[in-house]
Order: sequence, then C-alpha cells, then structure tokens
Amino acid sequence: MTSTRVDTTPQAIEADIARQREELADTLQTLQARLKVRTRQVAGAVAAGAGLVAGVMIALKLRRRNS
Repeated sequence: MTSTRVDTTPQAIEADIARQREELADTLQTLQARLKVRTRQVAGAVAAGAGLVAGVMIALKLRRRNS
C-alpha cells in the first residue's frame, strides 16, 4: 500500500482554494454565456410563434369579414 503525502501547509491550502475559486469563476462565466445564447434562442422562437399566431388570427378575421 502506497501512501501519498498531501501538502497541508496553510500556504498550500490557500493556494488550492485560490485555484479552485478561479476554476469556479471560469465555469460560472461559461455557464452564463451559454444561458445568454439559449435565452436569445428561446426569445426568438417565442417572437416568431407570436407573430405566426397573430398572422393567423388576422387572416381568420379577414376571411370572416369577406364571407
């Protein structure tokens, strides 16, 4: 059985915490960027759907009016 010695000096622990914070910040920025893209895609789809529904409603009203 091999044992691995982990550096647990206060400086090593602080350095590890700082590294983990940077990694988490990078991960958070990546996730925020993905969310922004996804939000824009959904908003575009909703706007297109609303436009389509409005167009159909107008066409139906015009059709009823001309009948």
